[in-house]
Amino acid sequence: MGFRGFVGTIVVIAAAVAAYGAYAPDQAGKLWPAAGPYAQKLHDLATSGRGRAERAAAAETKGPPPALVSVTPVKREDFPLYLDSLGQVQAYNTVTVRTRVDGQVMKIAFAEGQMVKAGDLLAQIDPRPYQAALDQAKAKKAQDEANLANAKLDQQRYATLAKQSFATQQQLDTQNALVAQLTASLAADQAAIDAAQVQLDYTTIRAPLAGRTGFRLVDEGNIVNAAQQTGIVTIAQLEPIAVVFTEPEQEVTKINQLLSQGQAPEVIAKSSDGGETLAAGNLILTDNQVDTATGSIRLKAEFANKDHKLWPGLAVATRLTVGLVKNALVVPSAAVQHGPNGLYVYVVDNQNRAALRPVAVTHQNVDEAVIDKGVQESDRVVTAGAYVLQPGSPVAIDQTANTGS
Repeated sequence: MGFRGFVGTIVVIAAAVAAYGAYAPDQAGKLWPAAGPYAQKLHDLATSGRGRAERAAAAETKGPPPALVSVTPVKREDFPLYLDSLGQVQAYNTVTVRTRVDGQVMKIAFAEGQMVKAGDLLAQIDPRPYQAALDQAKAKKAQDEANLANAKLDQQRYATLAKQSFATQQQLDTQNALVAQLTASLAADQAAIDAAQVQLDYTTIRAPLAGRTGFRLVDEGNIVNAAQQTGIVTIAQLEPIAVVFTEPEQEVTKINQLLSQGQAPEVIAKSSDGGETLAAGNLILTDNQVDTATGSIRLKAEFANKDHKLWPGLAVATRLTVGLVKNALVVPSAAVQHGPNGLYVYVVDNQNRAALRPVAVTHQNVDEAVIDKGVQESDRVVTAGAYVLQPGSPVAIDQTANTGS
């Protein structure tokens, strides 16, 4: 008998024993030792396959396992109405500090990037030429004061002599004119002193506002003049700071009504990806016209910015509060599903079975939605796992994700 004949014999024996085992499984087990080890292996394979089939049949009888879902209770709370947009941070005021007199820079009194207060010394221009001009103007005034005093004495003498007819009226009039002329000269001298004092004061350059200095544009020892365009330093006011952003033109009337009523709508500034809240401030201004090219209106919000999270030039996402829906039924936006018949949510009942509820949504943002009808307060709505549900499906609630449910 060849190898092929031996294998064929084993297969025939195994088939016969398996068939006999279907009717008398207890007796069939006694036949396997005679069939040899190969037949025993075939018996094991047949037995394991039958076990899998039996387990599958049992699973079909029990039904599919419950779907794992996350749920959140419906809440009744005030729902703010937002307008989301993008904006850019701007310094509240920006000043390029320039010299107003000519001269040599004797001292730079600030460090680059330093926070300065209004009135802090920034630079010192050589004051000596301007001090000399001031002293000269004061000396000229003193000279004219002496001449005026003498002219007034002569005026009194001419007035006395004219009464006694020892002086003519013309002489008295001439002396009166001289006194008036010297009086005017004194006024001019005082004006010259004031001008010289201003020029001298300009040699001391101080910060016009509180803010942060930028790069130093002039070094000590350089000659500067009032006509040059290059400044000494730029100061940006960071406290407070402004954010300029846009909103659709359809919202202009509503926003202006809020401002006209004395309200300052809240504006939230977030990172450009919307992930981090940077600051909270208030709307202070709408532009005086709509941009016809984009159909939008420019707005400005003010932020205290004590922590300096907002920086000039930074791109931010903005959220403008334009209203409030009081005592609304609120669910997470993730719970609202879109179907062929409209919007719906899945609600989990006390037996942990899913029920489909058509809903009417009146307001919705990225995080939450206001439901007008379809759910009640404290209903548990599915926020994750709804894609595998059918009406009546059993569910298992993920307790790690639903601490409040």
